[in-house]
Amino acid sequence: MFVTPPLTTDDDFALGFAPLSLEQVYQRTAIAANGAVVVMSGTVRSHTQGRPVRYLEYQAYAPMALVVFEGIAAEIRQQWPATNRVVIHHRTGRLHIGEISVLVAVGCPHRSEAFAACQYAIDTLKHKAPIWKKECFDDGSTTWVSIAACESLANC
Repeated sequence: MFVTPPLTTDDDFALGFAPLSLEQVYQRTAIAANGAVVVMSGTVRSHTQGRPVRYLEYQAYAPMALVVFEGIAAEIRQQWPATNRVVIHHRTGRLHIGEISVLVAVGCPHRSEAFAACQYAIDTLKHKAPIWKKECFDDGSTTWVSIAACESLANC
């Protein structure tokens, strides 16, 4: 089940257990006014900092996370006013290697602002959204990581 806030724009924000659809997010963003759609797909990788990962578990405070997603879209529109569409979907629950955990898509008339806005969206989400992941390693150990507490974007 996905939790979605009431939409005041054509943007689309969602958070929930169901698998994410790259095609659906792209189609939601690819409107006639957009000459560029940039999609960032975050997937569960097999290793974290050199350690083999078995799976991840995501938890979130959904009402606040959705407010953060809306805020990110508002900030994007301030910096890149030509932005036509922002889509942010994040999963919760147990995800296995190769599964999509987050999809961020931005549609703009031109590629330069679409790339910049999409990068801004994912970077800001990782630092502000109340989303936590539990890394479950092959050796049976686990570590909880607050997305907002990531020291380096390269490691999160």
